[in-house]
Amino acid sequence: MELRLLGYVVAIAEEGTISGAARRLHLTQPTLSRQLRELERRLDVDLFARKGRGLVPTVAGQALVRRATTVLAEAEAALDDVRLAARGMTGRLTITFAGSGINGPLCQTLGRARTELAGVDLRLEESFSDADMSQGVLDGRYDLAVQRLPMRDARLATRVWWREPLTLFLPAGHALARTGEPAPLTALGEIPLVLWPREVSARSYDEIIALCHHAGVVPRIGAEGHSAQTLLALVAAGFGGAVIADSHRALRRVGVAARALEGTATTQHLVWRAEEPSPLVERFRAIAGLA
Repeated sequence: MELRLLGYVVAIAEEGTISGAARRLHLTQPTLSRQLRELERRLDVDLFARKGRGLVPTVAGQALVRRATTVLAEAEAALDDVRLAARGMTGRLTITFAGSGINGPLCQTLGRARTELAGVDLRLEESFSDADMSQGVLDGRYDLAVQRLPMRDARLATRVWWREPLTLFLPAGHALARTGEPAPLTALGEIPLVLWPREVSARSYDEIIALCHHAGVVPRIGAEGHSAQTLLALVAAGFGGAVIADSHRALRRVGVAARALEGTATTQHLVWRAEEPSPLVERFRAIAGLA
């Protein structure tokens, strides 16, 4: 049964006359009468009975009006959902991010997104692997990734979101921690290093080793950890110094001091699928100022 016919039945029931319903529906009275007769013929029931100068639903008509009202409301709700989805106002948005990412502009952007995208199911997943974040965007597990070192793949679109210095986090009692001034790269040769395991984040590991080679020093590995919190805990315990994004100062780990590394910077990127980005991704980019 067409939604149009259900609308006719509801209009006649609410107006109480064919003429009133016809005016409301912008139809001629003969056209609406003919449609009603055809529907009653198909159903083999009388949907309305005369009462005075008007019409009232029969028992069968009342049953159809109840169902029709629900169906029409659901149909309108479905159209609203479609319109909202097309505008990026509803649906699910899954974002993955590295630990350091949440300490930067991402945090404020998520706060605005919760307000501006109140009808959206916003899912967040922390990751310790740049490769997994990029691959997750490609295979559809994530809609967006916020990461330092995205995979080089033409299927991924990337935008630089913000930059910050790399910082050497040191045991508070170490000689290098006596000043808060930026440290030269040669300082990396004066203390064992606490690093991500290469199998967890090869590009991050290689980046730090490359800094050592650039400074002409031989890196010494003091310990390895799988999260920023673990790296800083190992630093506090005296295993060595960790080179990570400056935003990790926000963790305020007791027993750890921080010195920015001269001439270094790390970049956080927003990453999404290059082909046919969803309206939700476009909305989030706009909120982040990256549209």
